[in-house]
Amino acid sequence: MSNLTIQEKKYKKFITIVSIVVPIAVAALFGIKIPDVEPLRFLPPIYATMNGITALLLIFSVLAIKKGNKKRHELLNTLAIVCSALFLVMYVAYHMTSESTPFGGEGLIRYIYYFILITHILLSIVIIPFVLFTFMRAKLGQFVQHKKIAKIAYPLWLYVAVTGVIIYIMISPYYG
Repeated sequence: MSNLTIQEKKYKKFITIVSIVVPIAVAALFGIKIPDVEPLRFLPPIYATMNGITALLLIFSVLAIKKGNKKRHELLNTLAIVCSALFLVMYVAYHMTSESTPFGGEGLIRYIYYFILITHILLSIVIIPFVLFTFMRAKLGQFVQHKKIAKIAYPLWLYVAVTGVIIYIMISPYYG
């Protein structure tokens, strides 16, 4: 068995575990409230900003690779993964210390908000393995496969990052 195959198997095992554990952990932690802790009400604008930064990093990453700058492309994508992970940590911390804020809009805007929210949540689960497999393919030098999966991962990840900001903007007037 070649080193590449062993390395790829390790990556695939890690990606599978992360892709299953993260959504389950987030769902479980979402229901846990830490008693006697000051609510972290300052976090939503920060984690919304992290989503915005992620979106910008993704856009600049594509521009970098189109110009042939692989090093910058890799750096920007690594930073985008870090920003997404930071978002996730802050999001969970906020919801473990604060009550969820109900959306107060009425009529058509309510349906738009929930459509964006539901697609954002579902795609945020779906993109985990897509992003990690895309990253793995690049790390292993499998650029044909990397490019193929990136064509799916990129627009999904960009959608999740942008809609995260939109969701924050739409719900922020209703924060207590």
